[in-house]
Amino acid sequence: MQIFLHNTLTKATDEFVPITPGKVGLYVCGPTVYARAHVGNLRSYIFGDTLRRVLQANDLSVTEVMNITDVGHLVGDGDEGVDKLQMSADKASKTAWDIAAEYTRLFVDDIRRVNIETPHVMPKATDHIAEQIALIEAMEAKGFTYATHDGIYFDTAKLPEYGQLSGQKSEEKEAGARVGVNAEKRNLSDFALWKFSPEGEQRHMEWESPWGKGFPGWHLECSAMSEKYLGVPFDIHTGGVDHIAVHHENEIAQTLAARGVMEANYWLHNEFVLIDNGKMSKSLGNVYSLDDLQAKEISPLAFRYFILGAHYRTQLNFTWEGAEAAQNALNNLVDMVRDWQKPSSVDSGVMETFMTAVNNDLDTPAALAIMWNFVNNGAIGTDVKAATVLKMDEVFGLALEDVVARPVRVSDEAQKLLKERELARIAKDWERSDLLRDELFGLGYAVQDSSSGQKLRERR
Repeated sequence: MQIFLHNTLTKATDEFVPITPGKVGLYVCGPTVYARAHVGNLRSYIFGDTLRRVLQANDLSVTEVMNITDVGHLVGDGDEGVDKLQMSADKASKTAWDIAAEYTRLFVDDIRRVNIETPHVMPKATDHIAEQIALIEAMEAKGFTYATHDGIYFDTAKLPEYGQLSGQKSEEKEAGARVGVNAEKRNLSDFALWKFSPEGEQRHMEWESPWGKGFPGWHLECSAMSEKYLGVPFDIHTGGVDHIAVHHENEIAQTLAARGVMEANYWLHNEFVLIDNGKMSKSLGNVYSLDDLQAKEISPLAFRYFILGAHYRTQLNFTWEGAEAAQNALNNLVDMVRDWQKPSSVDSGVMETFMTAVNNDLDTPAALAIMWNFVNNGAIGTDVKAATVLKMDEVFGLALEDVVARPVRVSDEAQKLLKERELARIAKDWERSDLLRDELFGLGYAVQDSSSGQKLRERR
């Protein structure tokens, strides 16, 4: 079947054709590991994972690379200010290396919890300093760089193609740019390739280079590491829409200048997550992590379901009511599939309709609707439903293989607590009832109260 993807580079939804038949090189812009991933970050990674799953469902062999930014990302995404890793380290009275290790571990755990397939390569910027220096040298040899007092910069005026991803010409970018503190920059859109360590100060992370001791600019790592692991050009580069105008634009410029070719053929970007129709910010206290969701009894897989409910190129408004609705929908789906017979054969007709939806620029809302219409069709045997929904879940990633045709197994301890809770409710001891519900939750069970009594389900 044909796959259609919206390419930010061409501003059109085109048929996807891989460079090498049957194989796809995919680069997913990864985290800057100075803080915990929040729901907005996670949308981008779930989007990248869904793309990978769709490609695989079309029998394409995917090599996925996701970078770990552990140096060079300055506050404000500009060329001034403090490295985000160093800033976080100073606040915690730790080294930048400690902070990077801690948040890398937490990130890997978070993507596992939302059932993101492990990228084939997760390279760290700090492990690829030599490759980044070599890339600067290639740009320097072709006349695209110059030095200032604080670093080596890319001269955007030397590259006529600069601005093609965002659709802004260099002069338009400059008109909207803020004035930086480095008056030596030739153009406001120029960006740092290598920053010098401040004189008389030892940074946590710094390296020797042909131009002086310092550290690489943020944009450099992705050009260098994508080339190392996928070659140039490769097939698809993904990220959030906030990367279009600066980070990805600068990546393209670096590779074009150094290698004379486009970094990737397709550029896909997901939209922002809003919080209660507003911006996410620490000052508002609405920067939510998976732990915050679980404290409200919203599971990581329910959050994944919530993300799939909106097209990746539309803004998504996160509310607790919306998250609870996603949790209830996932609970209902799990309750249904547990009672089905063992999988038999896939319904090829509905799968063709399903694949047409997901191949239409990852239309997951339409795909979810197709799934629900199918599972609610009483004329179809549950053995066929089980096989077909499991096939669909290879794209959705809701880990339904763990629950299809597998009734809830309630431990003896849970049975005892459930009976105690029933007695507490009969006695109208609501405080005791809530405490027992929390104990059951800790054992991995959620309790639903209804007019017919308590219903126990394994938490998802």
